Parts: sequence; structure tokens; C-alpha cells
Amino acid sequence: MNLYDTHAHLDDPAFAVDLPAVLTRAETAGVTRIITVGTDLESSRRAVALAGTYPNVYAAVGWHPGEATAAPADFRAELRALAKHPKVVAIGEIGLDYYRLPSGNGGTAAADASVKATQAAVFRQQLEVAAELGLNCVVHQRQALDDTLSLMQPFQGRLRGQFHCFVDDAESMRRVLAAGHVVSFTGIVTFKNAGSIRHTLAETPAGRFMLETDCPYLAPVPHRGRRGEPAFVVETATLAAALRGCSLDELSDTTSATARGFFPKLA
Repeated sequence: MNLYDTHAHLDDPAFAVDLPAVLTRAETAGVTRIITVGTDLESSRRAVALAGTYPNVYAAVGWHPGEATAAPADFRAELRALAKHPKVVAIGEIGLDYYRLPSGNGGTAAADASVKATQAAVFRQQLEVAAELGLNCVVHQRQALDDTLSLMQPFQGRLRGQFHCFVDDAESMRRVLAAGHVVSFTGIVTFKNAGSIRHTLAETPAGRFMLETDCPYLAPVPHRGRRGEPAFVVETATLAAALRGCSLDELSDTTSATARGFFPKLA
């Protein structure tokens, strides 16, 4: 088996004590490539360092929308320098997140608009760096699909997005694919109340989706409630194969080939 975990956070403090053992378990489980993803410049530096240390680990570098208000006004030079590392496969995770806007905690509509504008500015400058360097993007979008697709549209033909931790419906998936992007599914598909996401996974064309853990978060059943780790992508893959009526080996081969096509440095 040759599975890839296309989205992990190996720099998280949850892995500080036993990361070598975590990576050994992943290899034993058949997970042969892991992409560790940055959420700001410091996290991205750690991701690059991990990629430089472990042969099967690669990095994505970027500034998460949830941290956008802490971003410098212009950090393109720093991001560009990180992205030129030979094992950096993408810019990410970047995007828009409208789930926790100020109005949800007593804030005003004007405060919401300010946060959205900041997220858009941070997203746009990272798309510019990605297009300049010929890299694709790891996209985080939460309750912001219309604006995310709109901001990416001017870059069509120069970059594509992996819409990670995809939890939207099948119609939204088709919109993402029609724009030239791909989607990626986590252990959420194994959760009892995730019937809609399982339906979306079953409907997604082969060659247009990948698998990930988003570890240490979102550990799949039967590990739910524990720290997630890359080896657990096997449980997600097993369920995906059953949903799609194919073997685990076939599912593994297809999703890994999709990842290599989207992240050419993985090959």
C-alpha cells in the first residue's frame, strides 16, 4: 500500500515528544509521503526544517486565514524565500474563514467586514507568490466558498487549489472541480453524523480528490478523541474504498497519483 497524508501539522506541540515514533508508525502503516503544513511564518519555518530532516516529509508554507489579523502588511519576500526550498510542495494553508467572525461574539458588521478584508489581502498576496513560483495552493475555506473561488479566479491557469478538509455538499464539490481545483477528505468522513460528507466523497470523480489527516486534529473512528497522526489516514482510506466500491489498494494508488500530479515534487 502507498498512501499519502497530504495535510498534517507535524510541528504541533502534540508531536514534540515522539515524532520519530509517529513517523515510524506511519511508514509501517503504508503511508509513504506526508505534507506538513504551515499556518504562519514561524510554523512554516518549522515545517521546512522537518522536511529537511525526514526523507518522507514535505512542506507547505503559508499564513492561515484564522491568523490573518496578526500577519505583516506584506510578507511576500519571507514567504518567497521559504517556498524556494526544494521540499516545499505548495503554498498553504491559505484562504478564507468566516466561521468565527466578530459578529458571532457581539461584534459589529463593520468589524466583520474589516476581518474579511484583511483575510482577502493576506490570501491574495500568497496567491501572487504561488503563481510567481509555479506552485499550487493548500486552501482553507470555511463558510466562504463564493469569496474563495472569486479571489482565486484571476489566477486560473497559473495555479490550482487543494480544498483541504472538504466538508461541503456535492454541488459545492462540483463547483470547486469545475474551477480546476481538487478536494481532500479527512477522518471526518468516518464520523457518525457525516453522512453528507460521505455522499460527497462517493460522488467525487476519481483523480480529483486526495486524503489527509489534518493531524493532530480530527482523528477518525475508531481513534476519535485521541491525538490524530499520519498512520490514521488508513482508516479514512478504508472507508473511502468501501464507499466507492473499490479495493483499498486501488484507492491508495489513485489518491497517491492525484497527489503526485498536484504536488509534482512528491514524485
